[in-house]
Amino acid sequence: MSQQNTTRSDRSIGAILIDSGKLSIDDVEQILRLQKTDNLRFGDAALQLELLTHADIQHALSHQYDYPYLHKSDEGVSDKLVAAYNPFSPEVEALRTLRSQLMLRRFTGDQDTKMLSIVSPGRTEGRSYLAANLAVVFSQLGERTLLIDADMRNPSQHEMFKLENRNGFSSVLANRFDMSAVQRVNKFLDLSVLTAGPLPPNPQELLGRSTLTALLERLNENFDVILIDTPPSADFADAHTLSARAGATMFVARKNISRLELMRQQSESMAESGIKVVGAVLNEF
Repeated sequence: MSQQNTTRSDRSIGAILIDSGKLSIDDVEQILRLQKTDNLRFGDAALQLELLTHADIQHALSHQYDYPYLHKSDEGVSDKLVAAYNPFSPEVEALRTLRSQLMLRRFTGDQDTKMLSIVSPGRTEGRSYLAANLAVVFSQLGERTLLIDADMRNPSQHEMFKLENRNGFSSVLANRFDMSAVQRVNKFLDLSVLTAGPLPPNPQELLGRSTLTALLERLNENFDVILIDTPPSADFADAHTLSARAGATMFVARKNISRLELMRQQSESMAESGIKVVGAVLNEF
């Protein structure tokens, strides 16, 4: 959990593009000359000289304003992370709207409102996809964000973020590893991931240990937003246990896939256990 590097908001677009390999020093000299003679903005001069594309300029601006995202050509994370690769798409705009709702309904800045479990009854609603992309958009807001892959039965977050999974959530719960299992994803502004770790034979028993409470309390001190990806709630009790520890949950449904009655049963079961259900999302990814 290393600290974020110095912000780049005080750097020029030209410097950012040179560092990213999009421009050479000679290219910048040409752009600056045209910018001065024709009274153009840097980006407009670069476009006129055909040295940059609109996507290049948009990417540089995102870094200048501390809103980094990735090119499709960048390696390191899955293309399922649409919030990282295509931040101006309708899908990501919907994610930002959801983020705003969650800031009002759950992440209010209080010490006891930093955690949220992401739950769906089955495997095909897109729960992990939504959790990963939500984590990205929260980090883009500047929130110290942690995504926990607590699905110790069929984990996926290490694949989406292309992270090692030798040690993770299961390792810490079993007292076989420490907090260094939390991995910082340096391609994003302030995002960390705790992968699921090795698949244990006893996930439910691990979740019943006092180490879970101790782990979440410690993480709560270091992050502003903690999202917990869970196993299918209709198949395993894990999601219920994790949601109880988090204090709040959000359900994910998928059009033409999720069964309304099953969603209602799961939601009522959570509410009866004193878990705050902040809402449900209809996912049409």
